[in-house]
Amino acid sequence: MQLFYNPTISATTDSFFFDKEESKHIIKVLRKKDGDILHVTNGLGFLFTTKITLASDAKCTVEIIKIEQTEKPNYTLHLAVAPTKMNDRYEWFLEKATEIGINEITPIICDHSERKIIKTDRFDKIILAALKQSNQLFLPKLNEPMTYSEFIKQEFEGQKFIAHCEETDKNLLKQAIQPNQSVTLLIGPEGDFSVKEIGLALQNHFIPVSLGNTRLRTETAAIAACHSVAFVNED
Repeated sequence: MQLFYNPTISATTDSFFFDKEESKHIIKVLRKKDGDILHVTNGLGFLFTTKITLASDAKCTVEIIKIEQTEKPNYTLHLAVAPTKMNDRYEWFLEKATEIGINEITPIICDHSERKIIKTDRFDKIILAALKQSNQLFLPKLNEPMTYSEFIKQEFEGQKFIAHCEETDKNLLKQAIQPNQSVTLLIGPEGDFSVKEIGLALQNHFIPVSLGNTRLRTETAAIAACHSVAFVNED
């Protein structure tokens, strides 16, 4: 199934049209024509089966012929991940996390972060492309970057974890996760969290966890964590 995205449609929508860029892609590149079927999501768990009624490369118009709604997963995952030195590594994380299934992502600026300025415009495009490629129906929320100290003081529901490399008592994440819960997890930069940051997390009731015996890159750790949470919550 080839999936398209349109955030403006809902269960009460009868017909709609794609913007000029998407219309051109559908008609000129994919060579769709009147009567062809397109599958569309609004990123909120809906799958719309539509039929092209006007195959215009400036304003491709479709009518909705079937609506399906997917129930939300029985858990939520919010990853707060420090930016990587190389931007393409963070983009890889965003892509794979979206494919696996994630609800919310916050880039956090830490004491040891080598990248302090983050532009999220391209990040949004990476997430959307991964949503369509993997046929996901829930679009992850990408928050604006914030400092670690700003993030850590917020209120979070469910379980809260911090993954770090300091030699302290830690449980494996996959053993600490409880199914059917909201999970918030902190992943640090290449130089790891500072001792001060770890202490601040503990003061705010984050549980220290390990992702295994090897030292993982930031983006690899984030994907490993994402998969662990998804695995624990598999039906």
